[in-house]
Amino acid sequence: MCPDIRTRGARHDDPEARREEACNLALAIGLVIADSFVIPIRTVRPATLFGEGQVQRIGDVCALENADLVIVDGSLSAIQQRNLEDRLKRKVIDRTGLILEIFGERAATAEGRLQVELAHLDYQQGRLVRSWTHLERQRGGFGFLGGPGETQIEADRRMIRNRMARLRRELEQVRRTRGLHRERRERAPWPIIALVGYTNAGKSTLFNRLTGAGVMAEDMLFATLDPTMRAIALPGVDKAILSDTVGFISDLPTQLVAAFRATLEEVTAADVIVHVRDIANPASAEQKAQVLDVLRELGVIDGEGEAESAPIVEAWNKWDLLDEERRAELAEIAARDNRIVPISAVTGEGVDALLEQLDRELTGGGSIHDFAIPASDGQRIAWLHAHGEVLSEARLEEEGSEPMLSLRVRLTPMEYGRFVAL
Repeated sequence: MCPDIRTRGARHDDPEARREEACNLALAIGLVIADSFVIPIRTVRPATLFGEGQVQRIGDVCALENADLVIVDGSLSAIQQRNLEDRLKRKVIDRTGLILEIFGERAATAEGRLQVELAHLDYQQGRLVRSWTHLERQRGGFGFLGGPGETQIEADRRMIRNRMARLRRELEQVRRTRGLHRERRERAPWPIIALVGYTNAGKSTLFNRLTGAGVMAEDMLFATLDPTMRAIALPGVDKAILSDTVGFISDLPTQLVAAFRATLEEVTAADVIVHVRDIANPASAEQKAQVLDVLRELGVIDGEGEAESAPIVEAWNKWDLLDEERRAELAEIAARDNRIVPISAVTGEGVDALLEQLDRELTGGGSIHDFAIPASDGQRIAWLHAHGEVLSEARLEEEGSEPMLSLRVRLTPMEYGRFVAL
């Protein structure tokens, strides 16, 4: 069920849209939905979140539908979760717990599994009060002095803290390794294009369309969790690296925001960001706001929504699902901004136009530079011919010194930075 908390100053998302998204989250992990409904809450009850009559209604629906699990699309405290389970005689999880379950099932790489386990432990360490009768047992102290000992709950929390510390050390090593790989890519002569967007916007479908890769792409939330990179060719760029990232979602658990920061940091190294939007979704504008919030948190855009590190191209995906009237309306908006490209990743409509725009972003705005390079440095000379526009070239020879080549080349700022790093 979706609690619609109506408090002054609260953010009011469409409760029906939130209910539908919650259902899709449940379906993404293979659950069978017996019933779903929105419950308006005017006063939050500290013990159960819901009022007495609302808890009774939930219990009646569970009994009628023979439901085994209750999902609350909101945040539950440990006490609220325990009290609801006591009252309903069924397992209860909140939005954070559901998303963590999905991530735990989908993480494929060693890094992804480490991040998910860390997020799970962070979530669970505050919930050790949940009807575990053994947690109140007390163990004797260690050593000959004895003492009051420690309760089982304290021991369990200590074990969780120790495990989390080990996981953080392992993730820090992964982060350093990823940083080294990123530095190596930055020195390479290939630009990086990152796909970002709300979960189920069609990023992986577009990724597969552009690269021919077999990345999991299904009509479900969080089909992709681990970042994937493949090489693609653009009209004016021989090779670029395309990166598919984890999808964003509203109210992403804080544990996962922290745990997946290393994964999302790939976006900060991109030369161009493609924001894939499900333009056929009625909540597309709200989803865009959520994505921009995450990009703002990563420092990719500033407070005004302007790009800090890379230009952002919007790919308005699922264009094929719009009716003619809506297409015409949105086409007028897209025509006024060359960084908006309507596409259908399924049919391929507009994909060539997207590639052309990405090519313009990567190759436009070049400046003329003069270089004097030793004639024996064939690698750097060949790089300039391959990636820049060589306007003139002359051989300079002085007696007693190594022959040099004088080149005048037009390069984009990105290309110039990569050449200097060679």
